Amino acid sequence: MMQLAIATGVTALATGLFLAPLSAELDDQAMHRALAIAQTTAAEPRLDDALETSRPTRHGPVQNEAERIRAATGAEYVVIMDQRGVRWSHTDPAEIGHHVSTDPSVVLSGKEVMEIDEGTLGRSARGKVPLRDENGKVVGAVSVGISYESVRGRLLSTVPELLAYAGGALAVGALAAYLVARRLQRRTHDLAFSDISALLTEREAMLHGIREGFIALDEHGRIRLMNDEAQRLLDLRAEDTGRHLDETLPPGRTTDVLAGRISGGDLLAVSGQRVLVANRMPTDDGGAVVTLRDRTELERLGRELDGTRGLIDALRAQDHEHANRLHTLLGLLELGLYDEAVEFVTQAVGVHRATAEQVTERIRDPLLAALLVGKATVATERGASLSLSPDTYLPDRLVDPHSLVTVTGNLVDNALDATAGGRDARLEVEVRADGRTAVVRVCDNGPGVPEARRAEIFTEGWTTKEPPAHGRRGIGLALVRRLAERYGGSVTVGERPGGGAVFTVTVPDALSEELQEQKREASGHEGRKDATATATRRPAGADRAPHSASAEDAGEVADATGDDR
Repeated sequence: MMQLAIATGVTALATGLFLAPLSAELDDQAMHRALAIAQTTAAEPRLDDALETSRPTRHGPVQNEAERIRAATGAEYVVIMDQRGVRWSHTDPAEIGHHVSTDPSVVLSGKEVMEIDEGTLGRSARGKVPLRDENGKVVGAVSVGISYESVRGRLLSTVPELLAYAGGALAVGALAAYLVARRLQRRTHDLAFSDISALLTEREAMLHGIREGFIALDEHGRIRLMNDEAQRLLDLRAEDTGRHLDETLPPGRTTDVLAGRISGGDLLAVSGQRVLVANRMPTDDGGAVVTLRDRTELERLGRELDGTRGLIDALRAQDHEHANRLHTLLGLLELGLYDEAVEFVTQAVGVHRATAEQVTERIRDPLLAALLVGKATVATERGASLSLSPDTYLPDRLVDPHSLVTVTGNLVDNALDATAGGRDARLEVEVRADGRTAVVRVCDNGPGVPEARRAEIFTEGWTTKEPPAHGRRGIGLALVRRLAERYGGSVTVGERPGGGAVFTVTVPDALSEELQEQKREASGHEGRKDATATATRRPAGADRAPHSASAEDAGEVADATGDDR
């Protein structure tokens, strides 16, 4: 009804706007016609002589000539006057000899006049021209009138035709309004405007109130809508709405998942330090709706659970071997072998202490040193040996030690998984400072990484291992790459001589400026080439000492890796 009312109003307005200039145009045509008749009359020969030689009578030559022209042209009147403004002709003979009712001075001065005016015969379109003799002298004037009723009649005669056109236009407008209304009803599922407004309000409240991220994309991949949680998870801004997805997000798996270039359900993605699970559903218009769930806390809890389980297994093994040591020590004492008992205790304590001292001597950062001491214990429990490269040396001036702990812990875990079940499994870790750049290098003697797959192993979700019960794998190496790239560094993987893989991570500006304690560090630096910190599998009791520090170190490392990986 609203559209029909608009169409009717527009049609009426257009008709009125058409009639207004039409009336003016008809008036102008009538005035020009009257002027043309007056000019033709004034051009009649001997009319000027008749004004000078005869008198203004109802049967005079001037009256006869004017009536002849009026009858021939259909004019309402043809009035001829002399220089005094006295009529010599008129449709009413009684008016002959009287002065004209309007001022004739303008036309008697030699100018032509066109006008719509009121005279003795009513409203008319009038044309006036001066009457000249043979010498060009003005001797009178001719005034011709076209009845305004004839002009109005012409105007009214066009109204039915105009209304017919307007009615046709209105019918077309009504049909278009009906079709538009039906289309809107189908598109809006017959919902009223008030219902649509209420749904929009509820949708906005729901989208910005849920804890899942929500992004709507159009058919061209532009962001059409996103809620606050999606902006937080992907580090976007409200101004990014309307921009293409590839312009707002860096290239990588996350962008490919959102754009639909990677298909599947519950796809894993990493955005900064966040682990996300994405689901993409296409819409009928060619776009898509993507939901994002933050699995960072769940993944972190799962990794902490893995670390706790590993710690429990390590403590159980330590308890078992601690009991074995006590039984061995008890047997030596009962046999009276006191010197052998002292030597056994000294060896058990000394090996563990030597390993910790060698690590802390080369790596001065306490978090990273604690991590490697704990990883050495875990490696031994898993039948592998973890050693430090002779080139390992890292001063205690890290800007962000937690990031380096995450990088090193994930690389060591990846190497332990790669060598799991193998004979003579060996890992070598190198952490060194190159100016202000930190370099982490971890190599193993596992199966290695095929050259064709080296580019994809840093992709979120890629893994060759069975997923754990609490979630998914394929996050550790992706986080390593993200952390390295965040500081402008890089991560590469190559082949170890003799078989295995070598992972190298460079982190620029990871160390602060030189500290005064570097003098003390330099004093012990000369002999570090000759010492290698190696934790190898030894007979029972050779690599773990039954003192509380080992359990505490392992617990701290498990917490650190579980929080950061």
